[in-house]
Amino acid sequence: MNFDQLLSAIGGFGKYQKILYIWICLPQILLAFHMMASIFAGATPPHHCRESPSSVTGTLRTLSSNFSVSDSSCFSSEVLLQGNRTERVPCGHGWVYSNDTFQSTTVTEWDLVCDKAGLNSLGSSIYMSGLLVGSAVFGAMADRYGRRFVLLLSIALQTVFGVAVAFAPNFPVYVILRFTVGATISGVIINAFVLGTEWTCTKRRMLAGIITDYAFGLGYMLLAGIAYFIRDWRKLQLAISAPGFLLIFYIWVLPQSARWLLANNRSEEAIALLRKAALINGRVLPPVVQVEKILGGARRSHSAVDLVRTPQMRKRAIILFYIWFVNVLVYYGLSLGVSRLGTNLYLTQFVFGLVEIPARSLVLLVLPCSRRLSQSGFLAVGGLACLLMLAVPEDHPNVLTGLAMVGKFGITASFAVIYVYTAEIFPTVLRQTGIGVSSMFARMGGVLAPIINLLHNSNPAIPLIIFGTSPLLVAVLALALPETADRPLPDTIEDVENWDMRSPSNKKNPEMSEDITQSASSTEEQELRHLASQA
Repeated sequence: MNFDQLLSAIGGFGKYQKILYIWICLPQILLAFHMMASIFAGATPPHHCRESPSSVTGTLRTLSSNFSVSDSSCFSSEVLLQGNRTERVPCGHGWVYSNDTFQSTTVTEWDLVCDKAGLNSLGSSIYMSGLLVGSAVFGAMADRYGRRFVLLLSIALQTVFGVAVAFAPNFPVYVILRFTVGATISGVIINAFVLGTEWTCTKRRMLAGIITDYAFGLGYMLLAGIAYFIRDWRKLQLAISAPGFLLIFYIWVLPQSARWLLANNRSEEAIALLRKAALINGRVLPPVVQVEKILGGARRSHSAVDLVRTPQMRKRAIILFYIWFVNVLVYYGLSLGVSRLGTNLYLTQFVFGLVEIPARSLVLLVLPCSRRLSQSGFLAVGGLACLLMLAVPEDHPNVLTGLAMVGKFGITASFAVIYVYTAEIFPTVLRQTGIGVSSMFARMGGVLAPIINLLHNSNPAIPLIIFGTSPLLVAVLALALPETADRPLPDTIEDVENWDMRSPSNKKNPEMSEDITQSASSTEEQELRHLASQA
């Protein structure tokens, strides 16, 4: 009897697991706040050169027509040189910024415009680098100290450093603090996901995982409302970070992973947790005393090298890595570039979050039919929408925004598919390793997204070309992956190499499938009785 069978016996997705997912979903809302906060906190309002050091900003609201975000806003005048040549003179006394939309942003406070405009995108890339570092650090810590401890630590650090960001005295300190917040976000994402899946039966893991994605989309939308009412970046940062202190009660309600406890020879604690879960779910925990049977015996260790050691495994791993990279690249490329669409920033941000709900809901409908076609189709939709934006003039912002939302819809749906698809393609012995390496490639895409958006200043078409062609290319590559719908999951590397020789599940013969299910159920009952007789 393995651990998944034991979970099914006590209720694989009962009341206990549903309460756990409530606790897991709440931090996801805060994650969305931090991930998208730079859209408002780092926005660049219209501006022009300050005429003299004594110029004030109190009357700027009546002069909004004079503001610009073009190159002309970086130069105060032109000087006539010899030979009738002219030279533009950079702003010598700083800049004056429009207060029409924002009271203050990091850009207006530290003058991150003109020759310093790249620092804003660099700050976003460094923040994304924090996610990459955090996935490695907090992932390793979780294996050693447990999912619960590292999740609580990540939430605490995220809250403390998130509040500290609001008091950053200068831009370098701001970037360092944001980098730390990014690292803690990876700690929350990884350990919340693992803790939830380790308490959920296999059949419900896809549904449970997408539930947490809904919470992220909710946070996406809520941020637009919070930022609408709080136009000062420091106050906004406090507003999205301070609620983390309310999660202090997690110390008393968040459980440890029973699977992790068993793997670390803490069987008494694991059985006590399993007994509590069974009681809340209205089940009875089988009197399991031979913990080694639950663990399933010793396993041969594997490393990341095994992902590329054999031909089929190598082909699938490389394609999956590229899909993860492109998904995150385009997802955050579109999300962070929302301010350039020319429409109401707050409304557009809200709709960008809202579009995630139907995207993930559609995944629940089409995913049982085909993983491969769903993955390829959604990627193609996202890529085509980005390329179509190239054909729309800038004086049609509503059309551009509509196409951007279609692209966001496709990439969001693709993002939801790849989580499930990756877990089904990698064999059991390499599943955690494969997902971990895939996540690293995804973070690399997140690091590059702000940098690619920066290319918009030199040529507005470049980011859209990259965000459009990359998904289309990977959509074609995705067709080379195997179909995993209604197929048994591979357990070993040999299963992957011999995939075409393995028989699919008995979907077309319900009677045979029912007999097999009843036989498995009978075998499990006999095993439970055997364990009970030994207690």
